[in-house]
Amino acid sequence: MGTGILCLLCVAVLHGQQKLTLREVVEEALRNNPELRVRRYDVSIAEARVLQARLRPNPRLSVDGTYLDLLGAGFDPQLSPAGPTEAVTGLSWELETAGKRRWRTLAASEAAAAARQAFLDARRLLVLEVQNAYLNLALARENVRTLQEILETFDGVVKVNETRYQAGDIARLELMRSQVAALGFRNQLRRAELKARQEAIQLQRLMGRPAPSPEFDVAGEIRREGPPGDLESLTAAALEARPDREALRRELRRAEAEVEFQQALARPNLDLGVAHHKQFVGSLPGQSLSLRLEVPLPLWNRNQGEIERALRERDQAAARLRALEQQIRSEVAWAWEQHQTARQLLESMEVEMIGQARRVRDIIEFSYRRGEASFLDLLDAQRTFWETMQAYNEARVEYARTLYLLDAIVAREAP
Repeated sequence: MGTGILCLLCVAVLHGQQKLTLREVVEEALRNNPELRVRRYDVSIAEARVLQARLRPNPRLSVDGTYLDLLGAGFDPQLSPAGPTEAVTGLSWELETAGKRRWRTLAASEAAAAARQAFLDARRLLVLEVQNAYLNLALARENVRTLQEILETFDGVVKVNETRYQAGDIARLELMRSQVAALGFRNQLRRAELKARQEAIQLQRLMGRPAPSPEFDVAGEIRREGPPGDLESLTAAALEARPDREALRRELRRAEAEVEFQQALARPNLDLGVAHHKQFVGSLPGQSLSLRLEVPLPLWNRNQGEIERALRERDQAAARLRALEQQIRSEVAWAWEQHQTARQLLESMEVEMIGQARRVRDIIEFSYRRGEASFLDLLDAQRTFWETMQAYNEARVEYARTLYLLDAIVAREAP
């Protein structure tokens, strides 16, 4: 028993230390996310309603005993009009008319199809949420690496200044300034590491892990490919493939079938019955059959209220579908503009800012080590480099985020 638990713990530790790619993270989230598991029950519940809608009314069996001589009067056919004792065994059926079962089943089937599409839409949104959480963690990791690089530089400056101070080349104030600056960047690094741990916990929550691992990490490069298409093709693809739009289309069909079903309910069902009569007269009982047909007369209640409700629900479903189609077009246009802006910003930073900021930092650091630049110049160059790299990391992540957003809007699996 103890060995088995130890093995499970070892496997869990190894699993937590493994760096996962985005595809592996998404697959685990789709398997284990608790909210998505809850949404799966909507499909099975809707399918159970289809099963119920297909059922036909049960036949009814009745057994009657009439003219029973329980008071001991002693029935005599010649002396008393009462009696003789009679046993009646009947079987009756309710016959549904006007295609009620067909429309009821169709409405339930369309509701089940809408539930399946709604589940696919929940899956689509979960994938996008996981991708954004993955990018948040990647951004936090990039910021940590940048701060580690800056801190390593400042630690080197502090060591050089300690040597120069001991040699009498600089004042103690200069050494203290470098130490305080290094401490400031070290505190920023701690905050960045905390942010990375928090983003890792959030990502593992989406993956459905009950106990987040502190060693959890992700692998893979941040997406950098070109746009997935032009605005017109993306809009057409979104209108064609979006599961939430298909869910509303199915809901509209369900509402139309519900109208037909409610109109069919206005027409009464037939109640057909057959009965066997057995009368106990003398030594030879008399037997006979009887047939019964019962038809309700819809004089006042013709299901007017439910028919009107079904008609308004159909109109509402059609309006919702039109509103969603308009929303999808707006989402595509909005995401496209966001993508274009993110691309322009990223390209501008890569061409004009990153290399220049790094070169300025390196030149100032080299000059400072030779005593040709002041410490304030070095500190300003490092802070500028950090702000530039932080903005660049955010621009890279934002560009990748727009790619994932476009994939989600058009309901397409990301590369």
